[in-house]
Amino acid sequence: MNRSVADLKRGESGTIKGFSDSIISLKLMEMGCLPGSVIKMNYAAPFGDPISYYVAGYNLTLRISEASSILIE
Repeated sequence: MNRSVADLKRGESGTIKGFSDSIISLKLMEMGCLPGSVIKMNYAAPFGDPISYYVAGYNLTLRISEASSILIE
């Protein structure tokens, strides 16, 4: 089963294993979303989009469409 970062609930974390979208993957890797990195869901906006994650030592805010392209284990 392929899980994405968008599937994480508040406080849950996962290890990045890859990306489903090759176009946005370069942008995400430049922001610290590297395979093998641990990513933790912090909180979501009131209507669920955008979502804040903790990765590579800082808080990163992503849209659901971007977060769903990050595959985790």
